Amino acid sequence: MPDLHSLSAYDFHLPEELIAQKPVEPRDASRLLVIHRKTGTWAHRTFRDLPEYLDASDLLVANNTQVIPARLAGHRRLEVKGADGVLREEVGGKVEMLLLEEIEPLVWEGAFHAAARLKEGLKFSMPTPGGVPLLGEIVRGSYLAPGGLIWARFDRDPVESGAGELPLPHYINRKVESGDLATYQTVYAKNRGSAAAPTAGLHFTPAVMSALSARGTDWKEVTLHVGLGTFRPVKTEGILDHVMHEERYAISESVAHDVTAAKHSGKRIVAVGTTSVRTLESAWDSTAGGGNFKAGALKSGTGRTSIFIYPDGRPFQVVDRLITNFHLPKSTLLMLVSAFGGRDLILAAYAEAVKEKYRFFSYGDAMLVL
Repeated sequence: MPDLHSLSAYDFHLPEELIAQKPVEPRDASRLLVIHRKTGTWAHRTFRDLPEYLDASDLLVANNTQVIPARLAGHRRLEVKGADGVLREEVGGKVEMLLLEEIEPLVWEGAFHAAARLKEGLKFSMPTPGGVPLLGEIVRGSYLAPGGLIWARFDRDPVESGAGELPLPHYINRKVESGDLATYQTVYAKNRGSAAAPTAGLHFTPAVMSALSARGTDWKEVTLHVGLGTFRPVKTEGILDHVMHEERYAISESVAHDVTAAKHSGKRIVAVGTTSVRTLESAWDSTAGGGNFKAGALKSGTGRTSIFIYPDGRPFQVVDRLITNFHLPKSTLLMLVSAFGGRDLILAAYAEAVKEKYRFFSYGDAMLVL
């Protein structure tokens, strides 16, 4: 019996050629592995078959965050005194920043890479298509944050400047292409702020959503801006020692009410992706009551979550079904799915997916856990 709190319990062999480098077209032509938890069996389908498994007893909750061009690349700006004693600005070494959160107007928190020490006063420049570089300066050093993140002040909005590009994951071994601007975004994305896509939602098309509606399946949206909490790797063998980075979420009053009502009426809550799971489970107040609801309610408003869901940890209080992609070995995402579906069943399904040459990770195929 494996130690469920050991990182090695979530490892599996994945041939490199199964890591999807581009999405399928159309989106809903991706494959769908349907897992039945009660029987421990699965079926091979395509994503456009999803509506066959859902009906008026189901309420889907999707993350409508929008991916921003969060990856900035440029050079340091160095002040060098010439022989005449005049300070001049010169181009220094390469730098790269991943935008994570706007702290205040023009000040962003993010992960920063440079050969220099990441202290206040480090200045940098990022080229833009218009020719006028985006200028920035570190105003809070990495030593002031537990996760080593910095704050940088820009001379204008870095998202609108055109300096950034989509932050495709590191395992996609190619440059960003024009088509990624559409394909690395859900068709229902609305609220900008993510450094990565909520990838389970990438498979949805207007046709699939219409088919779900025709079957009486309800659809609600929350927002969680995907950051380091979702994709930061686990580096400790004991997974309980891993610290999740906080991510921001928002739930409207109407969605909170409708999800709570659906839960208490016996409807099944279907989370579209692990980010929706983390939002719902973070915002559920099991002590809430009164009014039309006997016990437990989804809280509306904005919040921050560093929730870490793993087998033999906290129980699921909201989510009854899960739509998700195939995740990296030893990742917190695989741990969450293993907590929901059972570690042995999920890893057996992953082995089946490898055998059947499913496509893995962000641009890969999907799984429905019933």
